[in-house]
Amino acid sequence: MKKFWKTANFRLKAGLIVTCFFMIIGFIVYFIPHTDPFTFNTYPNNLGASGEHWLGTTSMGQDVVWLLIEAIHNSLLIGLIVATIGTVAGVLVGLLAGFAGGTLDRVLMIITDTFVVIPSLPILIMMTSLMKGGATVIVMALVLALFAWAWPSRQIRSMALTIKERDFIHTARFSGESTMQIVVTEILPFALSWSLSNFMNATLSAIGSESSLAVLGLSPGNLVSLGNMIQWARNYNAVLAGRWLWIGAPIVATVILFIGLFLLITGYNDYQAMKRGR
Repeated sequence: MKKFWKTANFRLKAGLIVTCFFMIIGFIVYFIPHTDPFTFNTYPNNLGASGEHWLGTTSMGQDVVWLLIEAIHNSLLIGLIVATIGTVAGVLVGLLAGFAGGTLDRVLMIITDTFVVIPSLPILIMMTSLMKGGATVIVMALVLALFAWAWPSRQIRSMALTIKERDFIHTARFSGESTMQIVVTEILPFALSWSLSNFMNATLSAIGSESSLAVLGLSPGNLVSLGNMIQWARNYNAVLAGRWLWIGAPIVATVILFIGLFLLITGYNDYQAMKRGR
């Protein structure tokens, strides 16, 4: 760990610090016992910042700090679920298609290319509209994951096509290993570094997609997320009322989270490039 921290570049360090900070808020502070922040009129309306309410309260009597903490938790949870499903499914499909070849490769790539070329935003708008604002975090994540696996599958297939011609793959095949065994034990380790980078990028994209849908008013109305928090503040005219802490908190948190993830992704890619250059 000391060696990693010493050799890591500034962007990777900064990205790790920012991302870990949000992880602590979303998955440790979140579980501290507290009143449900989504409940209306829990506290007096429109309170300013104080020792009891660090960011004040909303016009519906909700504590902005705990509302923000729950929003960070749900947004990160959506991003992590989408990234996990998209990366795992994309890597397995891409490796299997690239290594197996033949009919299986053509069928899998036809399905993959279909999801690549379909414009995701209109489909997501239609699906979220059909759910009529009643979707849970899991359902919302599954909807976003529907389009998160196709592009990684395309990229990893290209990697598999180059790896499968190496000598150790022929040795594994002649030793009697099945196609799935070769994919998992021989080829997958080569894709782990790329998969981690894709995972971080997919997390960022998923949070951005959910936030975009929320600002358009298409995210589930009962889901406390960063995007929905901004949308609610807009609906209740927080800007005109001068409630800057209410609308500013989720905007600033979203910007910092995106910058942190971006620094983490680019810093990690540069770190891997430096290691390969040694």
